[in-house]
Amino acid sequence: MTVIKMSWRPQYRSSKFRHVFGKAAPKESCYDGVPITRSVQDNNFCAVNPRFIAVITECAGGGAFLVLSVHHTGKVDPHHPRVSGHRGNVLDVKWNPFDDFCIASCSEDATVKVWEIPPHGLFKNMTVAWKELQGHSRRVGLIEWHPTAKDILFSTAYDYKVMIWNLDCPEQVIKNPVRTISQHTDVVLSMSFNSDASLMATTCKDRKVRLMEPRSGTLLQEANCKTHKASKVVILDNVNKMLTSGTSRWNERQIALWDLDDLSVPLMEENLDGSSGFLFPFYDPDTHMLYLAGKGDGNIRYYEISSEKPYIHYLTEYRSNLPQKGMGVMPKRGLDVSLCEVFRFYKLVTVKTLIEPLSMIVPRRSESYQEDIYPMTAANKPALTADEWLSGIDRGPVLMSLKPGHPVDDLYSHTNKGPGRSHGRAGSYIGEQPGGIGGRTGNNGVADDGRTAVSNGQDFLLCSPPKTENELRVKFHKQQDDIRRLVELLHQRDVRIKQLELEINNMKNSQQNSL
Repeated sequence: MTVIKMSWRPQYRSSKFRHVFGKAAPKESCYDGVPITRSVQDNNFCAVNPRFIAVITECAGGGAFLVLSVHHTGKVDPHHPRVSGHRGNVLDVKWNPFDDFCIASCSEDATVKVWEIPPHGLFKNMTVAWKELQGHSRRVGLIEWHPTAKDILFSTAYDYKVMIWNLDCPEQVIKNPVRTISQHTDVVLSMSFNSDASLMATTCKDRKVRLMEPRSGTLLQEANCKTHKASKVVILDNVNKMLTSGTSRWNERQIALWDLDDLSVPLMEENLDGSSGFLFPFYDPDTHMLYLAGKGDGNIRYYEISSEKPYIHYLTEYRSNLPQKGMGVMPKRGLDVSLCEVFRFYKLVTVKTLIEPLSMIVPRRSESYQEDIYPMTAANKPALTADEWLSGIDRGPVLMSLKPGHPVDDLYSHTNKGPGRSHGRAGSYIGEQPGGIGGRTGNNGVADDGRTAVSNGQDFLLCSPPKTENELRVKFHKQQDDIRRLVELLHQRDVRIKQLELEINNMKNSQQNSL
């Protein structure tokens, strides 16, 4: 297989994402005064979902991370409560993809802990975890949730092992993982799964890229390219490819594309620049767009992926003079579809103790919902249980539409809450995102599960009160938009009621005539 060198000369090809641009949030929509960790671990240090943002912070005496409402923008109180139950520095945090109130963290104290965040955020420091996973012998550097199975968590540590944990059990302290993978000879640097998690790719400090079957830990393929030292990996499942970022033999930052069916040699390699920071790849399977963000850089390159040569098409680059230490990514269901937003980063800017939201937007003149850029996407609903996956079943993600006002789906009415849960999980909109009204509510605007109603993607009790006249004006206009939307919805329902009443009267008249 020949290695193709990529050319960055402008290639004029038809693409709806050719003019995507990055738009940084204004200062009042950023999170200011966040003491971001100074750890040298090459992780993102930040995790985001439609309700909360979690960021690892610098602290003395153990490790901690901050959990803020995504709407709690502006200056952050330096004494804001934290999750502080680890005895060593926290190295990674990840939100449960199927529960916006559940987050996992790993630490230098060799443990993984799973936390249940109260529905309205933290009002005091949290030190007691819902689950504690004790199995690693050295510090745990990386964790990942299973993309489709409920309550399955992967962890990897400096003991060179990857452990698989089943959280669906009554014990608060779990000491035995359901599976331990011992295929690596050095520290695992990154993990990535395909859409149904039947494949797991890892990069390791021993320069090898491994493709495994995660359930059994069977090694399927192994790549050891002398011209490319991989540090991060992401599986491009819908084009049957895999991309790694790392360095060349001359220590230049480099990306390499691989065929999942043959890892003997990369399909292509491309040197980017001579900077020293790690390159973090982010892939959006819905739009086939790849984003490359360098640690210590201010810019983000983005590309479009295709299944045919030359495979990777350079689009453009977002430039900023604020270097990022890490990046959080908002799930698709949390994006603002009214702005044609297709991706949203949360940049950790250490030099300014700032978290800056950055939206990637497709420029469109119409303000209506753009179905061509929002295909069905992964929902916050598991496709199978932990026991089903462990028994040998693989299943792709449950899909949802991002169209505002999508019908209700009761996500967890068929599942048990399990002992030790701090809140209910039932009653959620499958289409909960800006532009829709999430949660089944009663007369007081409170959802059936006790959570407050979400309108236009915002939980009113989680929003911080306006502090300036400008913030007050913005919130006033948002409320006016909500009121207009609700009035229009009521009008549409009144019209529908009258139509149904007319149909009923016609049916009655026709029955009387027939008699």
